[in-house]
Amino acid sequence: MNQFFTSIVLLCMLNFYHSQELVQPFLQNLSSNKVTIVWESSTCDSGTLEWGNSNLINSSPANSIQTSNSCIFSVTIQNLSPNTIYSYRTVNDSYTSKLLSFKTPDLQSNESLTRFIAMSDMQKDNSHPDVFEKLINDGVLNYFDNNYVGSLNQNLQMVLIPGDLVDNGNNHNEWIDDFFDAGKNLFSYVPIYPVLGNHEQNSSYFFDYFDLPKNGSVNYKEHWWYKDQSNIRIIGLNSNWDYQIQLQLNWLDSVLQLTSDDTLIDFVFVQLHHPHHSELWPEGNTDFTGDVIEKLETFSDNSGKPSVHFFGHTHGYSRGQSKEHKHLMVNVASAGGNIDYWDEYYQEDYEEYTISQDEYGFVLVEVTAGENPYFVMKRFSLGDQFDEKNNVLQDSISIKLNAEKPNRPIAIYPTVNSVVSPDGFTLQGSTFIDSDNDGHGASHWQISLDSLDFNDLIIDHWIQYQNIYKEIDLQNGVDLSKHQINTLWPNNKFYWRFRYRDKGLNWSEWSETESFNTDSIFKNWNLYPNPTYENITLHIPFELNRKFEVSVHNQNGSLVKNYDSIYPPVLRINTVNLKKGVYILTIYEYGIVIKSLKFNVLK
Repeated sequence: MNQFFTSIVLLCMLNFYHSQELVQPFLQNLSSNKVTIVWESSTCDSGTLEWGNSNLINSSPANSIQTSNSCIFSVTIQNLSPNTIYSYRTVNDSYTSKLLSFKTPDLQSNESLTRFIAMSDMQKDNSHPDVFEKLINDGVLNYFDNNYVGSLNQNLQMVLIPGDLVDNGNNHNEWIDDFFDAGKNLFSYVPIYPVLGNHEQNSSYFFDYFDLPKNGSVNYKEHWWYKDQSNIRIIGLNSNWDYQIQLQLNWLDSVLQLTSDDTLIDFVFVQLHHPHHSELWPEGNTDFTGDVIEKLETFSDNSGKPSVHFFGHTHGYSRGQSKEHKHLMVNVASAGGNIDYWDEYYQEDYEEYTISQDEYGFVLVEVTAGENPYFVMKRFSLGDQFDEKNNVLQDSISIKLNAEKPNRPIAIYPTVNSVVSPDGFTLQGSTFIDSDNDGHGASHWQISLDSLDFNDLIIDHWIQYQNIYKEIDLQNGVDLSKHQINTLWPNNKFYWRFRYRDKGLNWSEWSETESFNTDSIFKNWNLYPNPTYENITLHIPFELNRKFEVSVHNQNGSLVKNYDSIYPPVLRINTVNLKKGVYILTIYEYGIVIKSLKFNVLK
């Protein structure tokens, strides 16, 4: 019995010291003629890659990087044929990986269709540790199995990951177990292109595992880079604090200039970790990303090529668009990180965003090249810990390179002979018409005292077709051909114009300018905005020659402000020095109370 037990122990020890696959082979930096394949083994015995496009007729020795208790192997194969499926497997000592495959892209000049996945922040949430694995297998792979014919890598070309791949970048086991093992059924067949998030902590493991394009600034290789696929350019940036430097922005300028001049590139997709504006978690906002956005907006304006930036950091989905530019901003989280739920933090409804959701999911982008390039971006949701979903389509947008503008709209009301109430009225525009049938995406309304260049704006309102915020579409039922104006100064002449935008981010020309007049006095008492933070305005619906006194008392009855000799039509009150609470505003004429109004001050 003892002899049998000893034999078992020796056998186990022998197996222990033989190679074990820690990280299944995954793909890096794939092009039409080259690929890098990376894997990790428990021992540093020589590693070999066997590969071929029909049989495994080629054998390539691997380079290795030794960690504290393993070796990371890599092989770069060159002189491959474009648009070809290759089989491969890795061999270490006594261990051989299973048979895997990759497909080289077509030549860039052939302008083939490109599909890619963007997802972020899959760092493990210990309360829900299996989310990322489910997102890969039940989400991405299940979607492609059900919607496309052929193998995965015949239909999907790459995966983008804007940071926070693991919770602690210096924890070796998290890379092995939480990221690579969970994603192996995707990463072994389709190349992945990540950028650094804050949770990577600039770890050496990130640079040991990934072989990213080395076309960034000297001494910052793989911190920022770019890669082309068919008619798109992917740009990876590092938005972490220590790397928010002018050198990176200068490099981005140079790449965007090259991109502007490159006739093969139609669209630019940038990925970086931190948001400029996050609706679900504004605490994570970063000015550096705002600088990047400005550069992308300028690039899109000057080149005519639409741009997108993907980000994460906030654990949820958001999609917005620049007001004046053909630029999209998309939060592609959460792929596993603990969701930033509504009302969990201070949150903000930014005007550029049309949808935000506190859910797990991924984004699929399909880019068509050729004479009329366009891309379609879709968000698929897997729900959250309380309400699971099965690849539910939650958002979609289509952007064309060469799109027709919507027809120039016509101002219907008010017009030159119109006299409107200063208390409020409705602007009316013509029906939205777009030859591309892209749908009415937004309207932009302006009222000015200046008829020429609208520099003296009274109203400047950008209204989008939807605003899904805290589970509710706040724009539900909105008619984008109409706009309610709540107040204007009495007895004045104003000028107005407007324009329409389609859902593909194309603005029409401005309408012709129309003028109108407001009636001589207000018809109603009005106190706005209410509640207020800094200022409040009182409308006084009487003739201009009547004189009033106004007092403001707090809820305890103490006088906090007093005004003598107030004339219509308005009184503006600064509330900055008032404490948070309820106040009573009382209007007197010759000592007699004319009106009392209540307002709230917020802090």
